[in-house]
Amino acid sequence: MTDKSIEILQTGKLLASCEAALAERYTVHKLHEEADPKAWLAANGSRIRAHAGSGVQADLMDALPNLEIIASFGVGYDNIDTRTAKARNIRVTNTPNVLNDAVAELTIGLMIALARRIPQADQYVRQGKWLSGSMPLFSELTGKTVGILGLGRIGKEIAARAQAMKMRVVYHGRKRQPSEPHVFYDNLTDMARDSDWLVIIAPGGKGTERIVSRDVLTALGPKGMIVNVARGTLIDEPAMLDLLQNGGLGGAALDVFEDEPEVPSGFLALDNVVLSPHQGSATVQTRDAMGALLVANLEAHFAGEPLISAVV
Repeated sequence: MTDKSIEILQTGKLLASCEAALAERYTVHKLHEEADPKAWLAANGSRIRAHAGSGVQADLMDALPNLEIIASFGVGYDNIDTRTAKARNIRVTNTPNVLNDAVAELTIGLMIALARRIPQADQYVRQGKWLSGSMPLFSELTGKTVGILGLGRIGKEIAARAQAMKMRVVYHGRKRQPSEPHVFYDNLTDMARDSDWLVIIAPGGKGTERIVSRDVLTALGPKGMIVNVARGTLIDEPAMLDLLQNGGLGGAALDVFEDEPEVPSGFLALDNVVLSPHQGSATVQTRDAMGALLVANLEAHFAGEPLISAVV
């Protein structure tokens, strides 16, 4: 559907294929390219019917009195004020499912990279250290127990891949899922205590902020490994860094950080961490699919059809 009378707003850059599809169908305004965004909103905000992207709070909704829908690029929507959106009858969509495989693949990749110190091994060879002797022995995934915090769509894909690596899977979430064969823990600290690996893939937001506390990390222990592919806010980051430095935690593979792209300098000096720049869904295949789903949700909305992946 093409209707250039429909005006939509971007407040940040999107994938090129997504931007092209939006521009083909609607009149798109890019607030992040305006010299004076506040003045532009004051003069033009009432014409905007949709927002494409994420990071929408109440103040932006105030400036867009005729906003009908926020089509978010990404599965997480903790950076959208969904409560205000619902109160104002503004629909919110996200882009789930299409990124499940990419995030699950990266998760297993981070686990192997940490267990076998693959980034460090690469540097060991490049820096000529192999000539002076072999690296120490490390660990493997086979036979280990992985505790998954958040057995949702992506968590299930991670679980399936972990089982293919001959790992035992347990999980913690809001409630037990009777159709899942894995052992359920109603207490996260207990699960951490009984696990070799802790994978974080729960939604962000106030309800999960620092749910992985110092107590949970301490329970995981000096041989325990933690992987975070969700949101940096789910972990007590200073406590994790402290435990990694003093030997209270075995290692960490982190794709997300509390104040990204800022990464605490302490992590950079550690040999028992693997760091990644929020790459969970960062493949051409997946990002194109996410953009297509964002556009498809907008098309459904303006055609009066049911939304494909509604959050609100």
